[in-house]
Amino acid sequence: MTVNEMREFLETGVISAGRMRAVEENAAAFGLSSLLMMESAGRALADAVLAYNPSRVLVLCGRGNNGGDGMVAARYLQHLDAVDVVYPYCGSMTPEAAAQASLLRHSSVALHPVRCAADVEPLRRLFEETEIIIDAMLGTGASGAVREPLATLVTRANASPAPVVAVDIPTPGIRASRVISFHRPKAEGADVADIGIPIEAEVYTGPGDLTLVPARAPGAHKGAGGEVLVVGGGPYQGAPYIAAMGALRAGADIVRIASPAYIPMPDLIYERLEGDAVTKDHLETILRLVDRADVVVCGMGLGKASHGVVLAIAEAAERAVFDADALASPLPVAKETIYTPHAGEFARMTGTEPPADLVARGRCVKAAATTGTVLLKGPVDVISDGARVRFNRTGTPAMTVGGTGDLLAGVAGALFCHLPAFETACVAAYASGNAGMRAAEERGCGMLATDMLDYIPEELFRRRAPE
Repeated sequence: MTVNEMREFLETGVISAGRMRAVEENAAAFGLSSLLMMESAGRALADAVLAYNPSRVLVLCGRGNNGGDGMVAARYLQHLDAVDVVYPYCGSMTPEAAAQASLLRHSSVALHPVRCAADVEPLRRLFEETEIIIDAMLGTGASGAVREPLATLVTRANASPAPVVAVDIPTPGIRASRVISFHRPKAEGADVADIGIPIEAEVYTGPGDLTLVPARAPGAHKGAGGEVLVVGGGPYQGAPYIAAMGALRAGADIVRIASPAYIPMPDLIYERLEGDAVTKDHLETILRLVDRADVVVCGMGLGKASHGVVLAIAEAAERAVFDADALASPLPVAKETIYTPHAGEFARMTGTEPPADLVARGRCVKAAATTGTVLLKGPVDVISDGARVRFNRTGTPAMTVGGTGDLLAGVAGALFCHLPAFETACVAAYASGNAGMRAAEERGCGMLATDMLDYIPEELFRRRAPE
């Protein structure tokens, strides 16, 4: 897929703070460091300020990367008659902002650290005499009420006759004449400056997508990781168990298996369904379990005789992942649904063979995603919710072994306890593909789906520190 072709799948409009962090981390994985992005952002901000033709500029900075953008801009404005930088001198800065503050100490700007509201009062003259104010205090990291000394800086900025140019989004309460966002708008009406983020950082999944996985709270109780119900088995016994172990390894606290097939695994709760296949006679038991589960994962190993049960499960489930034998017409639809077909299952559920060409494949999956999010597995996975399309290229030919798709469905089930459907599918595809690649490094084409299990938690959680 060429760069021009990729543009078709770029998202537009306002981007959330979480999504922007993911894109930036994906860009960093390609070699575009956060410091380089900050340098580009600060330079673009300085250019926007210079359009006002000022001789005196006041830059209000916070301790985060938004403040770092403002500090970079101050450095590019140091040729003006006066550049004053006000920043809180309490608490720690991000490493990137600290690096920019260090550079400013060697630049032709005046630095004014403030610890509290009282420290702002002697700076009143700066607000009265400046010709433009840069608001780089909080940006997308803002939450809750603005605290001191920033609250007083907001008050002083609002009383100043100078226009205010805000970075990404205005600090809460400040009057902004103009908002400059980087890469994508963070608020309606913002002007956008390009900072050189590679297009693939947004169109393909990457390590940044893992930042969406919530950290477990220190005081979390049993069940906080979510409860997943796996319904499957009958003609094929192992598939639902691989899915269930995938859900456990992906962070679900409680995983139940409702199945006629029993494989003794002490980490799983087995709910026995009598007989050789899942039938409507089991619905009372299954629906009781559906009612208590956060997510249902259904279809692995069922065979073709249980579709009526699948449809009843879908009608009762809040959130469900459908895979394998559940992917048949009529298509099951829960309140929120993820489908994880391979090419053959996609053709069965849609009546359309997915094209080999990746661009056409993306369009095809997007058109098919009318009742939920579709994750089409393949050499390059394609994920769409009918509005967005993303591609995932982690994985290995060794993952053609049976069971890897079942494991992916289980991983998606656990993540779906905490994330929206589209984000769940993207993270599950990326992490499962990486786990397969790592397992194949040791086992080659003799890799088993169960060999991937130990790598799933490492992929999902090793980069996350407790919040």
